[in-house]
Amino acid sequence: MGKKNPKNYTPEEKLRALYNLQFIDSRIDKIRTIRGELPLEVQDLEDDIAGLETRVEKIKTELEDCEAQINDKKRAIKEAEALIKKYEGQQNKVRNNREFDSLNKEIEFQSLEIQICEKRIKEFQATIANKQEVLVSAEENLKGRKEDLEAKKSELDEIIEETQKEEEFLISKSEEAKESVDERLLTAYSRIRTASKNGLAVVPVDREASGGSFIQIPPQMQLDIAARKKIIVDEHSGRILVDMELANEQTDKMTKMIEKELKK
Repeated sequence: MGKKNPKNYTPEEKLRALYNLQFIDSRIDKIRTIRGELPLEVQDLEDDIAGLETRVEKIKTELEDCEAQINDKKRAIKEAEALIKKYEGQQNKVRNNREFDSLNKEIEFQSLEIQICEKRIKEFQATIANKQEVLVSAEENLKGRKEDLEAKKSELDEIIEETQKEEEFLISKSEEAKESVDERLLTAYSRIRTASKNGLAVVPVDREASGGSFIQIPPQMQLDIAARKKIIVDEHSGRILVDMELANEQTDKMTKMIEKELKK
């Protein structure tokens, strides 16, 4: 015998086919959600690392600049000391007080230059000490972020490896399940699922309310849903409703089928 046309399914068979499709698609959604968050976390860590690396390089450049400034000031001090020694030697050979006073002013000026340079050296040394502390903190932070990144990448690779087989299997099963739903219902299912934030188009009645909703379903409608004689849509959420017993039966059946396949 050929495969039964979905259009000829009883309402109950249609409800079971729809619930199976929803169950499979929800499993795929869950896998993609779990996997989808990790790449974002990895990207955030990579961005943090890039920012920290830029900061570390900037601090190192600033430290090099400070060291260069200190070396420049030390050279200036040596030049000033040489000039002082030169002027002091010239003072011993002057012929009048005017020349002596002129050389004395030059010596005082160079002495002042030395004091200024020594002061600037101390300021640069204090800056270096401060920046070195900041650098150590930034490098430790960078090391921690890199370790976090490696852990997240490893976790992502593991999840991809673990879920790839299941996702591929579920996608094929989703396509098979769609063949068991007639075109009109499949179109409605897709439309409802697309409009739903959590991708739920078929939900069971839970505590006298539509799954995920707190709006109570009238008693007569609950009886009609349990009777499985027709497709009933929740007037508030627009979702297709099934009774909890059918949902539990199909959940158990589909779970066992998936677990059996994944053990192969």
